[in-house]
Amino acid sequence: MREILGRRRRLLSWRVGRKPDQSPALLAALTFATAWRWPVLPGVGTDDQVRRGLGALDTLGTRTDRQSDTRKRSGRGARKAARGTGAAELRGAPVRCACPDPDCAFPGAHPLDPGLLAATTDERMVRWWWTNRPGAPVLLATGGRAPCAVSLPAVAGARALAALDKAGVRLGPVVATQARVFILVAPYSMEQLGALLYAKDRVPGSLRFHGDGGYVALPPSETGQGQVRWERAPAPGSATPWVPDVQAVVDAVVDALTRTGVSAPEL
Repeated sequence: MREILGRRRRLLSWRVGRKPDQSPALLAALTFATAWRWPVLPGVGTDDQVRRGLGALDTLGTRTDRQSDTRKRSGRGARKAARGTGAAELRGAPVRCACPDPDCAFPGAHPLDPGLLAATTDERMVRWWWTNRPGAPVLLATGGRAPCAVSLPAVAGARALAALDKAGVRLGPVVATQARVFILVAPYSMEQLGALLYAKDRVPGSLRFHGDGGYVALPPSETGQGQVRWERAPAPGSATPWVPDVQAVVDAVVDALTRTGVSAPEL
């Protein structure tokens, strides 16, 4: 219990010495929440991100006791080494989630505190979250009036997108990580999805569906799977991005994967 509480304190005290308007994550979260009306919340982040946030506190001089000064001097080399490895991974060390689960399957890319139900479009809440945790991943709470998503492994996803382009299928924003591709779609119900999948002769097991009660990390988040990026970015300065109907996407993706034989292994 002591270790869990300690990790929680580090998470809640995650700060860096930058103004809120200098945080790319804050600017992105404000766009999603206030301009596009997509409910968002901060992800838990990785253990390395939390540690580097605490290091920035020392740099600001908020810990002024003698022991803190000694720690700053002795830890300077370690912090430089950490910066050189990238945010997601320390040199030679596995990426570890900042949550209490040592075997977390989605390091940094899930909610913890606050929980998923706290997702909001309220500007003041969004500013408070990312002012206190400027490097936290930005999570979209899928479903309801917000977009949902259909995802598939990265290799199959890249080939499926090429097949969809060739077939002239119109897509909205597409998010990608090193591991998966997420095609944003219009909100759907579980009944609608069930009927859609039931009508298919075969649905690749590598497809995942992110609807009510789900979430997707949005750019410019950095998680245990690396940098989250736009594979197909929304038009700059646009209003709420258009997203396609889930049936059109699933029909085209299943057809492309089945016809071209690029379906990824069952996951």
